[in-house]
Amino acid sequence: MESRFDLNSSELGAKVGKRFAGTSLAIAQSTLPKATLELVELRASQINGCGWCTDVHTKELAAAGESAVRINLVAAWRESGVFTEAERAALALAEEGTRLADAHRGVSDETWARVRAHYDDDQVAALIYLVAMINAANRLGVITRMAGGSYQPGMFEAIAN
Repeated sequence: MESRFDLNSSELGAKVGKRFAGTSLAIAQSTLPKATLELVELRASQINGCGWCTDVHTKELAAAGESAVRINLVAAWRESGVFTEAERAALALAEEGTRLADAHRGVSDETWARVRAHYDDDQVAALIYLVAMINAANRLGVITRMAGGSYQPGMFEAIAN
């Protein structure tokens, strides 16, 4: 599959992309565990069918030392016992925040209570922005047909430095 469009090839695309990356960097610098960030991004990417983003987050999880079992069970996290209660709360938020049109109710009070039980205010803010940003990134990837498979762990850090 060939990409339809390189967003960074236009002046406006590059300008917006730089700001998008800055927001993502601020989220990454939060006190949320890196594994939680990547798990949330992976789950939303799976739901949205973004091959590029799924590739990025599976490889980043593996590079950070996550087991193949945990990575492979993200899609079936509700039916597995390998995630902490805090991770499960974050994954529920990711799913409900991603499936807004499917759920017809947004994020449930039960999920919200679970998130609040495990995360402080800054971490909750990071999770909310994380879900919004990965959904936006997924849409960019799907619209432009960014194919998965070519991502190398650490690529974004190399570009930022």
